Amino acid sequence: MGAKKIIAKLFKRAVTWNDHPFCTAVVAAAGSSERMGGEDKLFMELGGLPVLARTLRVLQECENIHEIIIVTREESIVPAADLCAEFEITKATKLLAGGASRLESVLIGVQEADPAAEFIAVHDGARPLVTPEVLRDVFSKAYKYNAACPAVPVSDTVKVSENGFAVETPDRKKLFAVQTPQVFSADILKAALHNASVKGLEVTDDCGAVEVIGVKPALSEGSPENIKLTRPMDFALAEAILASRSAL
Repeated sequence: MGAKKIIAKLFKRAVTWNDHPFCTAVVAAAGSSERMGGEDKLFMELGGLPVLARTLRVLQECENIHEIIIVTREESIVPAADLCAEFEITKATKLLAGGASRLESVLIGVQEADPAAEFIAVHDGARPLVTPEVLRDVFSKAYKYNAACPAVPVSDTVKVSENGFAVETPDRKKLFAVQTPQVFSADILKAALHNASVKGLEVTDDCGAVEVIGVKPALSEGSPENIKLTRPMDFALAEAILASRSAL
């Protein structure tokens, strides 16, 4: 189905749930945690709770999300199921083993979304500090434009490098660092991921796959606190963010 036909189809949406279109959240949690020394960072503690528990609790409490599908390492499926039970993540419907790449893992989750899902949100399992405000804004933009992602302006000057030398300085006003959750009409995301998979495209996020089929995601307001835990130093920053929130 071409992008124009998909977009035309979207204007015929009818299914709603609790005053919001039915949305499945796919949690990408199958990474290798290589930069953490191989230990699964999603089960490491942050502020006394496992990282994945914090991430899932935010999605559980989001009224725009009706179903949660977790795609994780095969060896993490049972621990993740136990975590969902312990923290009452009742929206979690499926725990799936991921693929060899992020694209494969997200596609696995998207293909298992409830057929009623009109929208699909893809969120990094390692972004436990996303706020309700970021969620509200990205869903609002997605409902209007069919594709949206949170973003924050880039504060550093960025250089384009060739062979170890700076050859270009892009206009910083046009540069944004994108975050998750990224939210799309289900039809658009499925078509985009299938296209990227069949063509073997290297995309670093789901917006990249959507852009290839001619859809321009809207940028919603992200947050500097919505960090992705990648390296050990990120945990120290996340702990500081939690401490600052507790002090308010």
